[in-house]
This record gives sequence, C-alpha cells and structure tokens, in this order.
Amino acid sequence: MLKEKVVVAMSGGVDSSVAAALLKEQGYDVYGITMKLANWQDTEKRKFGGCCGSKDFYDARSVAQTLGIPHYSLDYVDHFKTTVIDYFKDSYKNAETPNPCIACNNHVKFDRLLNQALAMGADYLATGHYARIEKNKDGFVLQKAVDAGKDQSYVLYHLGQQELSHLMFPLGGYTKAEIRELARKYGLKTADKPDSYEICFVPNLDYKQFVSEEIPANERPVGDIRHVNGEILGQHKGLPYYTVGQREGLGIAVGRPLYVVALEKQTNTLVVGDKGDVFSEAAIIRSVTWAMGKAPEFPCQVSVKIRSRHTEAKARIESDLSIHFETPQSAVTPGQTAVFYRGDAVIGGGVIDRAVHSYV
Repeated sequence: MLKEKVVVAMSGGVDSSVAAALLKEQGYDVYGITMKLANWQDTEKRKFGGCCGSKDFYDARSVAQTLGIPHYSLDYVDHFKTTVIDYFKDSYKNAETPNPCIACNNHVKFDRLLNQALAMGADYLATGHYARIEKNKDGFVLQKAVDAGKDQSYVLYHLGQQELSHLMFPLGGYTKAEIRELARKYGLKTADKPDSYEICFVPNLDYKQFVSEEIPANERPVGDIRHVNGEILGQHKGLPYYTVGQREGLGIAVGRPLYVVALEKQTNTLVVGDKGDVFSEAAIIRSVTWAMGKAPEFPCQVSVKIRSRHTEAKARIESDLSIHFETPQSAVTPGQTAVFYRGDAVIGGGVIDRAVHSYV
C-alpha cells in the first residue's frame, strides 16, 4: 500500500520542524515546502521579523536534510503582496485595524499553498499551528489546541469542510515545552530558536513608520479629535495612526486619560472618551464563514473572542449577524475578527464591521 503523502509548510521555526518530524515518524511520505514571501533584507537600520527571512529558509532546509525529506521553495512574493501587504495598507486607509496573520492563512497558506500541495499529488497539507481537527458524523471540526496558551484556532476560523479534509495540525495535542523537547530528541537545529510573533513585513516593528512610508499623505489627512460629548479637543495626525482602545500618543491633554473610542472615516474624525466609553454591548460583523459549512439556527449562543488574546465572552448572534455580548466588551475594533466557539469547537467567525456604542 502506498504511503499517504503530506506536504509540510516549513517556516524555519521549531513548530513546523517538529510537525515534519512527527509525520515522518508516523510513517507518512513527507515533503517540506518553504514559501518565499518577500525580497526584503535586514540592514543595520531596518530589521524584519517574522518567518520570512533568508535565515529561516536555510533553517528549514537544514531540518529537511536532518530528517531526510525532500525540500522545495515556492515563490509567492507577488501573491503575498496583493493578499496580505496591500490588504494591510487598505485596512488602515479605511480606518480599520487589520490582522495580517489571518489574511496570510486565508489567502496564502490554506488557499494557494494547499492547492499547490494537492496539485503535487499530496493527500494533506500540514503546518505547525496549535489546533486540532476531529471528525464526527457531521463532518470535520476545528478544535482548540491542548495548550491553551499556544492555541491558534482563532487565526484558523475561516477553514471550511473542504480545507479541513486535507489538513493536518500535528502539534495540537502537545504543549510548547513538549515540542521543544521533541525537537531536541530529533536533533533539529531549530529546537531553541525563539518564537516569532512580529509582523514580518513591517521593519523594526514600527507600524506608524510603515504607514508614513506606504500610505500617501493625501490618504491619511489630519482631522478633528472629538470627545463623545461633542467637544472638539484638537486635531489628529491621520486616522491610520490610531486604533480603538489606544490611550497613548493622542496629542491632547485634558487632565485625565482619554481613549480612542472610534475612527469615523466619513467625517475623518477621531472619537475619544473616558475608559467606560470604550466598552460596547454589541457589534455588527461581515464576511462570515461557518466551519461546519452552514449557519447555525439563530439566535445562536456562543463564546466569542474579538482579538487573538482576548478572553472569551458569552454572546448571542442574531440572524442579521449582530453580536450581543452578555457583558459589554472593551475595544471592539473594526477590521479585527470575531471568532465563535462552543466549548473547544470553532463554530465560525467574521470581520468586525462596527461596534455599537451608547454615545451614538
């Protein structure tokens, strides 16, 4: 019987390295692929983070050699620019706060790369994400990882039945400490390599400098800073420089802390208020996907995360795709993602279109 063929997306980090090692040990026919996503190079003044650098490519190749598996590179530079970098800039121009990691997963890893792997004759694409896939009588279920501190189900919410049927997440049942120990056991050079959390295409982690360089001044005009009570307090530097919940760097002083409550694109106004004004009882979402392939019956009771590190909140989803929180939530941010859970299972999710504020 022929072994099932698995393509592993190898980023050069410890997680994808161990994913490849585990699958080979389990008897699969394993191939490694590393995606080339950009042409940038570190300089003394401009350092890039993430998992896209030349060193990461060579680390991935070294691990493949250690494991004795084939390793290939695919050039996705243009596709990454269009679907991730341009999306990132457009979100800020539209007075929203983007999530580039979700865009990369959605359009690069689990679209372009998955289709490429299947075209190569693979049965599955595997990654080093911390999540689990289970199968029941109704289909495939995306589940949280065992290691709650590393769980990445939030950034995978968009996966549907077709994608889940061809994916493997070998690390979902392990803790991060166990993965590093396995890397040492397998003799992988990435065993003690630090985790990467940065946005890979933003130099020096300075997104404001990136905005200044990549978004023309006429697309980020100055405008009024307005308190929720209607009082004009000053002028902002351009809406792309701010996000909901921000307190520092507002450039105004009123004798007490103020927070960004909303970015109003139509009037080019930055709305600020006291801490309590940042809380919302509801939100409207768009571009919703359901992991089981169909919407649940409404109203639907779920737990929802509105940021990757946000504590889940109990909520009700109505058929008009409005979320009503049981307890008001802070900094419900347009452009970010709301992901719905029942227990450990991902139900679905969508992009936050707007928060419902009491001041309006």
